[in-house]
Amino acid sequence: MALRTSTETRLLDAADELFFTGGVAATPVDAVLARAGVSAATLYRGFASKEALLAAALERRHGAWTRTWDDAVARQTTPQARLLAVFDALEAFRDGPLGSRWCAFLGTAAEHASPPPELAAALRLETEHLRDRLVELAEEAAPGRGRQLGEQLLLVVTGDLAMRLRTPGRSTDVARAVATTLVHAA
Repeated sequence: MALRTSTETRLLDAADELFFTGGVAATPVDAVLARAGVSAATLYRGFASKEALLAAALERRHGAWTRTWDDAVARQTTPQARLLAVFDALEAFRDGPLGSRWCAFLGTAAEHASPPPELAAALRLETEHLRDRLVELAEEAAPGRGRQLGEQLLLVVTGDLAMRLRTPGRSTDVARAVATTLVHAA
């Protein structure tokens, strides 16, 4: 029997809030159950494991991130501005309801050296999407240099996300400046 939409949403909200602020390993399933107000039987009726719940929370977060990024790109008028819109999206996402102290995907990857298949798939989806989208936008901004520029910007973006753990509330100004230099050089 599948979960009701409202129950699934409560579980995902609780998982998102607890896993991505306190850490996955540091958050017991009981804490998620208490926050969501559901029983263990209900949780396991919808998700096979804590990792399956985590993967679902990551997939939901990825969808929200993608919409935020799409909106930021759509507001720009030049290829270079569309490429750099990733930083507008990072700021908007951090300040939104799913924002956290740093990147949920980086945190999850750091906590799971050998993730189970459903978790590995969620992490791979996000990484590939980030890379592919940056390369695609970089190719529009710097034809013939898209792959290299996209990879460089992937490093800048993920570095900026990692720095948020060290400096909560950190602005993307430094990362944007580095990225702008790379885009102009390309």
